[in-house]
Amino acid sequence: MASTVRRPSRVAKLPPRERILDAAEELFQSEGIRRVGVQAIAERAETTKMAIYRHFETKDALVAEWLRIVATDYQAAFDRVEAAYPGRPREQILGLARFIAGGLPEISHRGCPFINSIAELPDRSHPARQVIEGHKAHQTRRLVGMCAEAGLSDPEQVAAEITFVLEGAQVSSQNGSIDQVGDRLMRIVEGIMDRYRSPLGASRATTG
Repeated sequence: MASTVRRPSRVAKLPPRERILDAAEELFQSEGIRRVGVQAIAERAETTKMAIYRHFETKDALVAEWLRIVATDYQAAFDRVEAAYPGRPREQILGLARFIAGGLPEISHRGCPFINSIAELPDRSHPARQVIEGHKAHQTRRLVGMCAEAGLSDPEQVAAEITFVLEGAQVSSQNGSIDQVGDRLMRIVEGIMDRYRSPLGASRATTG
């Protein structure tokens, strides 16, 4: 009940474009992209369909912009761990894993927006699908770079294994198949890095 009381006062202070995006995010997350129409978004944002189309040419463009914002939030997590652990790539990677682990309780209720959206957008030419794929490719490149800086023996393989674990943990948290997902996630990521750690990498991680 409290959230329904607070939301109107918060939304009323947002500019129209942000109010539309806020409403779209809430509806897309709770009901799915396909089930939510532009009229429902307009009502939630306390505006009109015409106003939405002034800011976004199509519903697909609105979906793409929402996912672009979500992707920016994930990329900001990379920036934060790099700033928090300068020259310490192993800690940066663990910081990313902690970021994902910390978000698992919310994902267990609402699901990962990327995973949910891909399930609804099989057409790879869809602008929102392209946002997701571009984001994931960029994220992988940054993770490979961290693994290389950590001196791990096969950075691309390590990044792939860590990505499998991070994304698998989100799915497992969403479907409730595994308990203690966050703790298990952290142990597995540490184990992956230890397995690919070379004497040279250990030296670089210590002195870097």
